[in-house]
Amino acid sequence: MRKIAIAFDSTQYSESALKFASELNKKNPVTITGAFLPLTSISSLWSYADMNEPQSGTVPLVENNVGKEIRNNIKRFEQYCIDYGIDHRVHTDYFDFAIPELKKQSRFADLLIINNESFYSDTGKNSGKYIEECLRTMECPVMLIPNQFKFPSVNILSYDGSESSVYAIKQYAYLLPELANNKTILVHADADADNPFPDELNAELLVGRHFPDLQLFKFEADPRRYFTTWLSNTGSAILVSGAFGRSSLRRLFHESFISDIIREHQIPLFVAHK
Repeated sequence: MRKIAIAFDSTQYSESALKFASELNKKNPVTITGAFLPLTSISSLWSYADMNEPQSGTVPLVENNVGKEIRNNIKRFEQYCIDYGIDHRVHTDYFDFAIPELKKQSRFADLLIINNESFYSDTGKNSGKYIEECLRTMECPVMLIPNQFKFPSVNILSYDGSESSVYAIKQYAYLLPELANNKTILVHADADADNPFPDELNAELLVGRHFPDLQLFKFEADPRRYFTTWLSNTGSAILVSGAFGRSSLRRLFHESFISDIIREHQIPLFVAHK
C-alpha cells in the first residue's frame, strides 16, 4: 500500500489533490496523510526551505481565526476519507516552522500531492521559481494538481535521454501502475531537430515494458512554439518530467514553460528527482 502525503496550504482546502488521491485509492488502496500547514501560503515558505531551524520573526505564526479554519478543514478531510473508505492520518505539528516538517513527511512518503493553484495565486510570474524550489526540496516525487482537472487517460513522458528523465519515468511507472495501461507518448524535443532520438532502442524497450500502449514522438518543430498546441490535442493528460536540471529539458521545458503549460491546460504534473 502506498503512502501519499497531501499538503494543505494554510486555510485553503486542497479538494482537487484529495480527489486525485481518492481516484487512485479506488484502483489500488492508499494511505493518505494530510499535512496541514497553519502558516502563510505554501509559496511564501519556499524561501525558507533550506533552513534547518526556525529563525525568530521569519515566518508568521497562526492566528486564532486561521487555526479555527484549519481545524474545520481537518474535520472535512477526515470525514471525506471516512466516507470513501480511505486509510488516513493527520499531521498538524507545523506551528513553528512548516518546511522542515513537510520535508520530513516527504522523506517518509511515496508521493507528495500539492494543489498548484497555491503557487499561482500568490507568486504570479515567479511561480516557476517556487515550483522548482519545491521540487528540489522535497524528498519524494511531487504531483502538482490544478483546481479543475480531468483524471488522466493519457501519459505524456518528457524524455531527453538524461538520467533525470529516465528516473522520473521509472518512478511514475512504479508508483502509479494503475495509469500504465493508458495511452502513453514518450516525447523528445531538441533545439537541433537533426539530432536523433537519444538511445531510442533502449528507451522503447524499457518504457514499453511498463506502458504497453506506447508511442514515441520527436518534435521536428520548435517545441517552445508548438508544444502547448500539440498538448491540447492529446486529451486528458498528465505530464511526467525529471527535475529541472542541466539537461535539455531545462533549456526547452524550463520552469516558466512548464508553469505556462499547467496554467493554460490545467493538467497534472508529476516530477521526480534523486
